[in-house]
Amino acid sequence: MDINSRPEMFTCHNGDKAPLPFSNAEYERRVAGLRKIMAAKDVPAVLLTSMHNIAYYTGFLYCSFGRPYACVVTQDAITTVSANIDAGQPWRRCFGENVIYTDWKRNNYWRAVASLVGSAGRIGVENDHMTLTSRATLKEFLGNTELVDIAGDTMAARMHKSAEEIVLIREGARVADIGGDAIRAAIREGAREIDIAMAGRNAMELEIARSHPNSEIRDNWVWFQSGLNTDGAHNPVTTRALEQGDILSLNTFPMISGYYTALERTLFLGEPDAESLRLWKANVATHELGLSLIRPGVTCSAICDELNRFLADENLLQYRSFGYGHSFGVLSHYYGREAGLELREDIDTVLEPGMVVSMEPMLWVPEGTAGAGGYREHDILIVGDDGAENITGFAYGPEANII
Repeated sequence: MDINSRPEMFTCHNGDKAPLPFSNAEYERRVAGLRKIMAAKDVPAVLLTSMHNIAYYTGFLYCSFGRPYACVVTQDAITTVSANIDAGQPWRRCFGENVIYTDWKRNNYWRAVASLVGSAGRIGVENDHMTLTSRATLKEFLGNTELVDIAGDTMAARMHKSAEEIVLIREGARVADIGGDAIRAAIREGAREIDIAMAGRNAMELEIARSHPNSEIRDNWVWFQSGLNTDGAHNPVTTRALEQGDILSLNTFPMISGYYTALERTLFLGEPDAESLRLWKANVATHELGLSLIRPGVTCSAICDELNRFLADENLLQYRSFGYGHSFGVLSHYYGREAGLELREDIDTVLEPGMVVSMEPMLWVPEGTAGAGGYREHDILIVGDDGAENITGFAYGPEANII
């Protein structure tokens, strides 16, 4: 092949389509919903660029490694745009078609996008994901095309889980409990955080491989924190060795096909002192109150206000660390978030049947203060017609988690 004749883009159906996380009917339902959003906003084409939206609408979860990816949706086609380094895997793992762009010429990605968008005068984009650089380059390749933000609309669509999604979320909660059991069994004086974390991660991945053999086994992780390291909910695992009297945070995160689930628990290695026990019990009481408040018709902010009042009455509100819960679905620690469904003071979204949220209060007491450490419990709840179902099974509180 002549060096100048190499293609800017091409298609290649290498192998057969792989089983996706959901049925074709489920993806058709999602895309139909997106097309209704497009019609309402009068945009003939949508350019999706985020990992979470591309995965939600096609099943393909990309690995960027510095290269851009996309999904272009029109009223009659849905096509992922992927880098040549991934070969045929994106086509095998996506609902719809796929175009591969090559690296031989700068901006072949944008040429591929332009070929799919065509002459559309208005395009839907994700403002919360598109960088200033990519926006400028898109304008360069598409001319005076008007860019319309559809990020909020797609987020609202993702908030309501289908029956198939709820089945997968239930599975994630079950696997998270298995990881928790493995972690609890591995806790002992002198063991390192990393050793205990690996036990939980290995247990989850083995179970996912057994029960979901057609899924992509990737991105499952554990944060197991001890002592001072418990002060932040997202603190990384270290090589710190456990000591008697340590406060511990167990956090398991199975990621089945990009769908996040979680289990988080406070534990102690040995008997906690009196103040630590008081704080732990207060956080458990906050957790139980929060569980009782999750039901259809209540706003996120109202739940937050009630829990704030409870902690204020206990003179502990100053130790509250973050929001009391959030939505579940296609999200992880490096992509996605349904920010409109978080249990925070500034979120007035009304809970509705089919939504899935966590209850996860945390108190953070700084070093040098009696009872220092981070106290956190986390359960997953499916909002139904009359209340909410808790799908987390791992026990919480001092009666169960003093090792």
